Amino acid sequence: MQQLKSKAIVLSRTNFGEADRIITIITPNAGKLRLMARGVRVLKSKLAGGIELFSISDISYIRGRSELHTLTSARLESNFAQILTDIERVQFGYELLKIINHVTEDETEPAYFELIAVTLTGLNDLDVPLSATRLWFYCHLLALSGHQPNLSGDSSGQALAQGQNFNFDLSSMSFYARADGSYGPEQIKFLRLAFSTTSPKVLSRVLQADALSQQLIGLVKLLYEHQL
Repeated sequence: MQQLKSKAIVLSRTNFGEADRIITIITPNAGKLRLMARGVRVLKSKLAGGIELFSISDISYIRGRSELHTLTSARLESNFAQILTDIERVQFGYELLKIINHVTEDETEPAYFELIAVTLTGLNDLDVPLSATRLWFYCHLLALSGHQPNLSGDSSGQALAQGQNFNFDLSSMSFYARADGSYGPEQIKFLRLAFSTTSPKVLSRVLQADALSQQLIGLVKLLYEHQL
């Protein structure tokens, strides 16, 4: 049987029998796959080190007749070990893997693999505030799924006026002016940057990135829960 090769990020692992695991992976070229990793829970297994969470691996596998395939080799390419030094980063790491597993189908876009890889890189950089990485992830997840909010006009179709405060209307996915609104021009400008920047690292270079990210994370999580 032909062995297929790919880069992979493990989304979930489930023990099977006495020594095996079924893993769900996401790849840049083959979508989302479920693989049987035989004997991986045995001491000194050659596969175990290549299917760690918070890692990018080079794998080989053989396609099965059903949706479950067989892992034949796994070699660690990148291990984001710094994530494990901070419990809050670990918790968000699990959260993002669970979310991607939930929102993606088997035939998923390569961009989802890249989204996880860039987010893990941000989580692994302890100089990047966790809040900035979380905000960046949710913004780009919304954009990737086609649910980016309107950040140029208000709910009535008018340009967002300078010097005003705003609240957010979920039904129109737009801001609307309100004197006692929760979001001012600084927050909206930063939110635009969060959607447009290429990585959490870039976003974190903005002055007061941590504070602004914390002010906005509740909104983008609400958008995610409402849309996805």
